Amino acid sequence: MEMGYFSINNLKTMEIIDINSGVKLGYIKDLKIDTDECKVLSIILPSQKMSWFGKDNDIEIPWEKVKKIGLDVILVDGSEYVMDKS
Repeated sequence: MEMGYFSINNLKTMEIIDINSGVKLGYIKDLKIDTDECKVLSIILPSQKMSWFGKDNDIEIPWEKVKKIGLDVILVDGSEYVMDKS
């Protein structure tokens, strides 16, 4: 992946898309950062489905699964994170 600098606010406005299926996964809710190593560990997306008791299970995608950051989208290898829409 090419080196570039993005603000957290800029990243949170980019839509996350799975490169395998083309499914839109949503927008970044949060980032998990290793402050000792100064690097991003994963991106957190809101869950696509709510549970019975209102507790949502966020989707965590490791940073290694991020394949490309474009101008307005982030492409990820998210095949194991895409939920069945049926």
